Amino acid sequence: MPFQKINAEKLAHSVMKQIELLILRGILRPGERLPSERDLAERLGVSRPSVREALAELSSKGLLTTKAGAGVFVADVLGSAFSPALVKLFGSHDEAVFDYIAFRRDMEGLAAERATRFASDTDLNVINAIFKKMEAAHPKRNPTDEARLDAEFHLSIIEASHNVIMLHMMRSMFDLLREGVFYNRSVIFKQRTNRALLLDQHRAINDALQARDPDAARAAVIRHLDYVEAALSDQQKFERNEDIARLRFEHEQSRG
Repeated sequence: MPFQKINAEKLAHSVMKQIELLILRGILRPGERLPSERDLAERLGVSRPSVREALAELSSKGLLTTKAGAGVFVADVLGSAFSPALVKLFGSHDEAVFDYIAFRRDMEGLAAERATRFASDTDLNVINAIFKKMEAAHPKRNPTDEARLDAEFHLSIIEASHNVIMLHMMRSMFDLLREGVFYNRSVIFKQRTNRALLLDQHRAINDALQARDPDAARAAVIRHLDYVEAALSDQQKFERNEDIARLRFEHEQSRG
């Protein structure tokens, strides 16, 4: 009979490939702690030595990292899409901010369109669940929480587009946004008018996705990011005008 025994090495390879795919597909995220060796062995139905060998191989590839006394974690496989010097340039020039929004508009419009076609029902349920959290957070008026949910909502759409290259690239870009490299998202949510309009815009995006309407989904994303661009431009003008007014006031005070 043409059957061969499956040796431990092949089991370890299968374990390694499964974890690799979970990282590639964005299910296991950078910094996420893996279950214990014993728990993994039970879940996968293999021996602990097979799991140990797979984890060691993944660590040698730079996909996992071990922290003494804490466990095994997914390595920071994303890193930054740009050098530290370039990141500093981005943070100090308005041109980069608006180019970043234009890039997001193109990529997220495509992601929304793809999501209407390729997302599973579960993907759409995740997007809808995050939007419901946004609605629940709205009356609480916490700009930090609203900015966090905003990022989660947009990333869930990218995840639902099922393109792993787009997923990892955009996650890296959103990490820069979280760090405030391009602009402080929470500032946008501090203004009452902005908050109401932003929630309505996210509702329109979610409705189009749930209806699986590709044209409406892309158009809703574009309208939303057009608004973000205009709001940031207005905020920058306000800050410049305030700086000028402060200088005038200080000068007037010094004149006695």
